[in-house]
Amino acid sequence: MAKKKVRTFVRGLDSATYGLNEFRQEQLANPRVRDNTIVVDDGSVGHSANTKTSHTAWRVGPGDEQFLTQTIQVHFTGVDGHGQNGGHGHQNEAAFYILEGAGYEIHDGIRYDWKKDDLVYVHTDSVHQHFNPYDENALALVVKAKSTWMFMGLIQQGKSGPIDRPEEFGPREEWSRIWTPGVLDRKKVISVEDTTWEMTQLGNQRIIASPEKTDGRIHSTDSYELKINPGSRSGRYWKMADEVFYALDGDGHFLMWEVEAEIAEKYYARTALEPKRFDFTKGDTIYVPQNHVVQIFANDGSTVRLFQSQNRLFRTLGYDNIHFFEDAPEYTGAGELAKSPV
Repeated sequence: MAKKKVRTFVRGLDSATYGLNEFRQEQLANPRVRDNTIVVDDGSVGHSANTKTSHTAWRVGPGDEQFLTQTIQVHFTGVDGHGQNGGHGHQNEAAFYILEGAGYEIHDGIRYDWKKDDLVYVHTDSVHQHFNPYDENALALVVKAKSTWMFMGLIQQGKSGPIDRPEEFGPREEWSRIWTPGVLDRKKVISVEDTTWEMTQLGNQRIIASPEKTDGRIHSTDSYELKINPGSRSGRYWKMADEVFYALDGDGHFLMWEVEAEIAEKYYARTALEPKRFDFTKGDTIYVPQNHVVQIFANDGSTVRLFQSQNRLFRTLGYDNIHFFEDAPEYTGAGELAKSPV
């Protein structure tokens, strides 16, 4: 009998010893750049939103045999011209970065219009549906920290419809009574006009979602866009959170240095002497594992634009800082650009 295909939302973490270094090394050995040939789930297993005029393709998420991370998922949602997907609801938030086209959402009966380069938020406990009333097809990159909800037992999701065993339950109540006060006043669509490009230690950065941007209705993921001039580089930084980047434009490479924990009378960080190099081009997804030092380079003659996202929970757990070993050259005013060591 053939085994029924299922979606794996979360996976166990087990070891025969107290240390988990072997598990971590297996994770770090996985490929970190994925192009359009990588589809770990096409939405055919258990997904309730696909229609004849909409489609999904997971880049990192359920169905992923390597399962690089359980902190963030990445997939694409496309809606053909004059099409729509199937409405459904889930407890987890989701953020849609619009790559192509325009359209609108219906969230809990309210319409929200969007266009290219907008970041659209599906809020917690939302019944939502995507619509494209125009001739041009629409495509969105979707990032979400769904595994966090799953680990916490927040798993009530599905299509609209009556509940099971209605005779055992009382009348409807407003679900929003247990939401964080004030969330209904926050923005659901963040446009380029709502953000500012600024030169930071990392580089030319447009912060879209962060704990400091309290106008957006998102609590689980942080996102920014980074632009790197031809032949230039980002700052070289160290952070604990893992990250996913999507190459919006340009060609370049990442350098990633593994950080080992030396556990003595306290924790000490030991950075690898040699980094690993990962080349990318437009349309690729780049995964940065937890606890790494990172620097990003643009090829000569190529302007790089990257969309980044990470799980905000790391900040809550006490990792709310980024340490810079080197600033972006445009920020520091340094002279000649340094050459990549790899």
